[in-house]
Amino acid sequence: MSIPAISGISAGVSPVAATGYLSGPTGATGVDAGASTDGGAGFASALGSIENLQQLQSTSNELSVKAVTGDLDDVHDYTIAAAESKLALELTAAVRNKAVEAFSEIMRMQA
Repeated sequence: MSIPAISGISAGVSPVAATGYLSGPTGATGVDAGASTDGGAGFASALGSIENLQQLQSTSNELSVKAVTGDLDDVHDYTIAAAESKLALELTAAVRNKAVEAFSEIMRMQA
């Protein structure tokens, strides 16, 4: 049973674009499929994600200054930018913590 589309609602709605934080092909385990053949590409992707995080934080900071000074026309722009920046930072911290845990586990292994 399908639900018919409601006309008139989609007039001011724009589609949501992918963020691209962890873009690329992933397998069922969530691991980048290219990482096993080319480890450098996976690391470069991680560095690109950090640069993306820095850009999101910079945008959020700029919009917060505009909001405080009254130069921001739509406060929703700042709210969305701040939420994206927070989520990206939390994701980056979680990935870092998992990497540190994995490294510690490897160092505890005996040969």
